[in-house]
Amino acid sequence: MSEQQKKIKQLVELRAKARLGGGEVAIDKQHAKGKATARERIALLVDEGSFEELDMFKLHRCHDFGMDKKHFYGDGVVCGSATINGRLVYLYAQDFTVNGGSLSKTMAEKICKVQDLAVKMGAPCIGLNDSGGARIQEGINALAGFADIFQRNIEASGVVPQISGICGPCAGGAVYSPALTDFIVMLEGVSYMFLTGPKVVKTVTGEDVSQEDLGGASVHTKKSGVAHFSAKTEEEFAGLIRRLLSYLPQNNRERAPRVECLDPIDRKEDILNDIIPDNPNMAYDMYEVIGAVVDNGDFLEVQRDFAQNIIIGFARFNGQSVGIVANQPKVYAGVLDVNASRKAARFVRFCDSFNIPIVSLVDVPGFLPGTGQEYNAVISHGAKLLYAYGEATVPKVTVTLRKSYGGSHIVMGSKQLKTDVNYAWPSAEIAVMGASGAVAILSAKAAKAEADPKAFLAQKEKEYNELFTNPYKAAAEGYIDDVIEPRNTRFRVCRALEQIASKNDSRPAKKHGNEPL
Repeated sequence: MSEQQKKIKQLVELRAKARLGGGEVAIDKQHAKGKATARERIALLVDEGSFEELDMFKLHRCHDFGMDKKHFYGDGVVCGSATINGRLVYLYAQDFTVNGGSLSKTMAEKICKVQDLAVKMGAPCIGLNDSGGARIQEGINALAGFADIFQRNIEASGVVPQISGICGPCAGGAVYSPALTDFIVMLEGVSYMFLTGPKVVKTVTGEDVSQEDLGGASVHTKKSGVAHFSAKTEEEFAGLIRRLLSYLPQNNRERAPRVECLDPIDRKEDILNDIIPDNPNMAYDMYEVIGAVVDNGDFLEVQRDFAQNIIIGFARFNGQSVGIVANQPKVYAGVLDVNASRKAARFVRFCDSFNIPIVSLVDVPGFLPGTGQEYNAVISHGAKLLYAYGEATVPKVTVTLRKSYGGSHIVMGSKQLKTDVNYAWPSAEIAVMGASGAVAILSAKAAKAEADPKAFLAQKEKEYNELFTNPYKAAAEGYIDDVIEPRNTRFRVCRALEQIASKNDSRPAKKHGNEPL
């Protein structure tokens, strides 16, 4: 065997060793927990044969606490580039089989390299987290490594899409990188996120809580809203990320992707002509409206189980990727509250960052009243949604289906927030408030002087309804561009998006605004 052949043989052996991470025993333990390895996750996620690994042979440089005897090629993270649906992505996957996936200075350097390349090449960056946190043996170097990653998350925000997958533990400072990214996907039953673990919680507050109840997927998809998606299996997990990416551009310089559409844009949906109940206090399901108007009824909902009084997600109109924001009358009558406001605001800002048009479907009676909301700063959170819509320069289309009252009318993509096309159904009610509340304020004093106050108030309520429980007053002022037949909504939205696709809008020059955080 020649020297060259010996060196090639050595390379092949070293690559095989590196691919084993922490070794067969550690891999078996990972599988026994129902978890895939870092490399298995990458294989599920990317196009077959497309992964190009970087820094396979990188080693940590710590010699304290016996770490000089614990060297593994790659040092606990697999990094590189690949394609997903034929499009370039950069990604890293933490390897729990190597020192529990703990973050060292070396691991941070590898992750930072991938983040830098993603920004430089204008491609999405995906991080698959499965780590015990900072490598304690490295002390401040591990903390500095986290900070280096966070800074790149911040600089990449609004430049390339960033997606975090939580495939196992993610605790302490490690949670801040996912929190800084655009979307978080959690794996049910095996992943969790929290700043302080159950033992610390018990010591400080006296609470007894499990890891799952403190920071599992159900907690963050239903209660906190930290996570945007959850999946039951590794395969579903990878499929969710692939599907999400199909709606997103590569970077902030590209338009939202367009696919071939075989669903006729002039498809009429007669069901929509009858979907609004005669009783204004009765609910209907906004999902039926969304399914009827988007291409092939296909809708990828974001944060499905959190703040369900508002619906957000991605769909397509005539093949064009759009973001949908819609009030849900079936949940709290579709009112806006603290959680619904911040949920929708962040989604609107994401769409604006990446040139994704926004379609708003409005049926909102107002903001949720009460001390609980006021004490939790519903004013500031509502202002976030107002700010997001007003700041957005992407094409915006709003369709008012039924109620649109008071401040909630303004924040839900009104004409004054520079929405390009505002439509309304004949059932739209656009006013400061509902008839009964308005008449109680306007006519209560006069009613006392009447022989039959109830009949008087009923008459005044009827007059108010004739004036405001239709869209024509707003249309007369130019705040509604057209009143449309509900069954034609798909066609009108498709046509509107086509007309405003070349929109070129700008805002005054500034470093950045002071959003009401």
